[in-house]
Amino acid sequence: MLIRQMTVGSMAVCCYLVACEKTRKAMLIDPGGDEKDVLAMIEKEKVNLEYIVNTHGHPDHVCGNGPIRKATGALIVMHEEDAAFFSRPETEHYFSMLGLPSSPPADRLVKHGDVLRVGSLAFEVIHTPGHTPGGICLYSAPHLFTGDTLFVGAVGRTDFPGGDPRAFMQSIRQRLLTLPDETVVWPGHGYGGARSTIGEEKRSNPFINGEF
Repeated sequence: MLIRQMTVGSMAVCCYLVACEKTRKAMLIDPGGDEKDVLAMIEKEKVNLEYIVNTHGHPDHVCGNGPIRKATGALIVMHEEDAAFFSRPETEHYFSMLGLPSSPPADRLVKHGDVLRVGSLAFEVIHTPGHTPGGICLYSAPHLFTGDTLFVGAVGRTDFPGGDPRAFMQSIRQRLLTLPDETVVWPGHGYGGARSTIGEEKRSNPFINGEF
């Protein structure tokens, strides 16, 4: 598996290019800006982009969807609950204050347990509501792309519209911390570091261990 991590946009989102090294088929996770640099990375790696996958619908994670899809023809993928929530007029109005473009409608909707196949790679969709109603993580052992659900030494916030603190901690404890300790965590922002493991987060993340 080829993994390229790039920090993009005004809100320093960790965007990922993930590709099957055999077939050169690829997906892009959370294009949050700097589209020219992202497209240059895709060209440099000589991959065929099939999917643009959003771990959730916040504008800082989806603002590059339109330009990247136009340039590559890749399909936009989002959980069905976030696709519905972020299309509501009141939600669009609230997040428009961030000054970032919204995403075009998703081309493919997913739910918990679905599998995205990219060449010989298979990624399980893990629904982790709480940061947003349709937040997801993508798991292909030993790699886990966590979006704004789990960071290195921290977790996402739940005070935006659609957030749910109780559901959020249930998502983390029941669906992420049950994965093998050696699972590599690739976060949606690099606030505490570029990557970690589930085992390390169980040992040292104060938000998980109840110190906050």
